[in-house]
Amino acid sequence: MLKKLLIANRGEIAVRVIRTAKALGYRTVAVYSEADANALHVEQADEAVCIGPAQVAASYLNADAILDAARKTGADCIHPGYGFLSENSGFAKAVKQAGLTFVGPPENAIELMGSKRRSKIAMQEAGVPVVPGYEGNNASDDELIAAAQDIDYPLMLKASAGGGGRGMRLVESESELANNIKRARSEAKQAFGDDELIIEKAVIEPRHVEIQVFADHHGNAVYLGERDCSVQRRHQKVVEEAPSPFVTPELRKAMGEAAVKAALACGYEGAGTVEFLVDKDRNFYFLEMNTRLQVEHPVTELITGQDLVAWQLMVAEGRPLPLAQDDIQLNGHAIEVRLYAEDPASGFTPQTGTLHQFTPAEGEGLRFDTGVRSGDVVSPHYDPMLAKVIAWGQNRDEARRRLIRALEDTTVFGVTTNRHFLSRIIADDTFGAGEATTAFLQQAFKNDPSLAPQPLTIRELALSACALSLGQSAQKGWSNAPATVMPMKLEARYETVELLVRHSGHKLLVAHGEEHYELQLQSQEPGLLCIIDNGVRQRCQYYRSGDSLYLQAFGRSWCVRDITHQPAQGALGTGSGKVQATMDGAIIDVLVAEGDQVEQGQTLVILEAMKMEHPVKADRRGTVGQLLARKGDQVKRGQLLADVQSTEEAAS
Repeated sequence: MLKKLLIANRGEIAVRVIRTAKALGYRTVAVYSEADANALHVEQADEAVCIGPAQVAASYLNADAILDAARKTGADCIHPGYGFLSENSGFAKAVKQAGLTFVGPPENAIELMGSKRRSKIAMQEAGVPVVPGYEGNNASDDELIAAAQDIDYPLMLKASAGGGGRGMRLVESESELANNIKRARSEAKQAFGDDELIIEKAVIEPRHVEIQVFADHHGNAVYLGERDCSVQRRHQKVVEEAPSPFVTPELRKAMGEAAVKAALACGYEGAGTVEFLVDKDRNFYFLEMNTRLQVEHPVTELITGQDLVAWQLMVAEGRPLPLAQDDIQLNGHAIEVRLYAEDPASGFTPQTGTLHQFTPAEGEGLRFDTGVRSGDVVSPHYDPMLAKVIAWGQNRDEARRRLIRALEDTTVFGVTTNRHFLSRIIADDTFGAGEATTAFLQQAFKNDPSLAPQPLTIRELALSACALSLGQSAQKGWSNAPATVMPMKLEARYETVELLVRHSGHKLLVAHGEEHYELQLQSQEPGLLCIIDNGVRQRCQYYRSGDSLYLQAFGRSWCVRDITHQPAQGALGTGSGKVQATMDGAIIDVLVAEGDQVEQGQTLVILEAMKMEHPVKADRRGTVGQLLARKGDQVKRGQLLADVQSTEEAAS
């Protein structure tokens, strides 16, 4: 019997594992970096050990520190979660050599499936369908270029050790290949410490469907239905659902049996996911096997009624699987989205900062898996996912409605999120019809005007003025105050606006140029306003931090700054030539030199942050004057990297 579980991870997955472990009677141990000293997973564990500084290489990837934490606390088993060391065969082996139980598959299975090249060969030998491609021993640039001629375009470059879309590139012509090999190798090296690549024939607009498998020490193996993960951005999953609206019972059985065959072929034990690409004719091809618990496992739990972490712990203790294949039943439909601190209007750049308020929605059929709460700081050191939002329903439409409502009713003040973007995906007609492929987001949202910077409406400006006029006091309104008229100057994200605000009694009239809007204050509580807008009572949540005001109402959320009493200042905007870091991160490549002529939109610097590469581009045509970016530099968001001078500036 195992008694004390150490979770070698952080964030929502650590919290989620702790929840089940406690319910089953385990004592729990959290590990944390110096940046995570006050994190939720640390608070919820029975014991916690600091394993190093914020940088993942010195903390969550430090196997020796994690094993030392297990020794100090007397933990007898380790759950790796997902990411970090979860698919590191060396770590699994080290855990075993330390006399501890690794809650995961054997190191040999991890090592085999961790190589896209070797796993494809193994699957071919096991009779599992695979995508045609090149996975030879020689993965030099010249060999890949030669192999591409035989495979033909379009094709996919993939990091052999990769996952999560990192080190992956779609190549549509020979002229693009050499540069994409360079970029894919660079990203793979940064993410996995291994720049080996393979090539696969690109399956155009496929479905990405994965099968959840489980195997025990007694030779039993089952599959627990499928998950459709076709809605992706840059090869990273955005929406996951179970069951797939595209998969028939016959296809589910065929894919499930192939996935079990794949697991048995590599001597698998524990939880694993076999991922397939499915074309329009429902032909399926092995993509990879993830030798861990998936981020999207909650949708499987909701439709099967099973706790997959509990299953993992059963297998780790040597017990047989709790259900046979015929006993596994699917009930209803579940959809999951990943709520990120990122800005869709600025190329989905990760956001950092303090979560002044984080209030997940509540309701029947809803589940939030999160590792943060109000007051926490979103750090540049780790993935910016705030929560997984999951909705279950008796059918797909019910799950969709619940999920949209959950996203609309969740409050996040302090950082920009993809909340509204996710809601629009779920409400989209193509997604609603179950017709979304891996090309869906690119096709549906590539030129979507709603992703562009949106100025505030006069209605939103009026509500902002209302909340600011009330200030931070607990007063109930202006009913006893004389009528006043005052100017107000607000800085929204994409504009500065000047308002004329008149309030008399409970009424407030806001003028912006030729536009006017009237609101009536019904009541005020800390963080909540109730107004009457055109005869309709509305509730508005708000949070004030210094000059900044965060609001959520009318199905939107926004932030303004009150700069009424601040002196005018020049602002760097579009076309300024000031090239700034879009987020905290590391400079991994500088593509220009001082004196170079550049075009508007040209990439000048490659910034690595949140485990992804991000291009930093010129906002105007001109000459590179001052170049402050250096390869290897750590930079802060907003830090000046280069100055692109106009022709007139360069001449002077």
